[in-house]
Amino acid sequence: MTTPRILALAGSTRNGSFNARLVRLAAEGARQAGAEVTLLDLRNFQLPLFDQDLETEILNADPLTALRQLFIDHDGLLIASPEYNSSISPLLKNTIDWVSRPTDDHATLAGFHGKTAAIMAASPGPLGGLRGLVHLRSILSNIGVLVLPDQVTIRSASDAFDDDGKLKEERWQSNAEGLGKSLAETLLKLNSD
Repeated sequence: MTTPRILALAGSTRNGSFNARLVRLAAEGARQAGAEVTLLDLRNFQLPLFDQDLETEILNADPLTALRQLFIDHDGLLIASPEYNSSISPLLKNTIDWVSRPTDDHATLAGFHGKTAAIMAASPGPLGGLRGLVHLRSILSNIGVLVLPDQVTIRSASDAFDDDGKLKEERWQSNAEGLGKSLAETLLKLNSD
């Protein structure tokens, strides 16, 4: 049985990002379930706003080539998405758009097709980023990603985490780690076939 490889990322690069904290908790759950997890900081991949006029120049540039290869090399995705105006963050959408493009070496959607994902959100608001996850689920499903039905949302996120980055409410901590575990276990089952 092959060890599942999971790429974990947050659609926010803000210092102290609630979603970066949340995805780290889910990543720990995936590791405990036997997955190899790579935490990705999108700040390390300074990509311009997607523009087809820039495509030829950017598609083979080192930052995008490295980012695309990370998506291709992993079996699953753990994505924590902040909610911006009832949708996903521009950073996350831009990342998806750039990684989805074809190159001489890779077909369209090579970084997404056949992947399995678990999604989550943390927000200071009362819905915990739920509305943005509706859009993220739709986008990922439409580009060939199997999105697990379970998801995690953390409301009132500004008060939800302790100084160590864990969730103060034990049930929420368990849910976050459990989502990562569920993704790892699903990938183990898919890889065993």
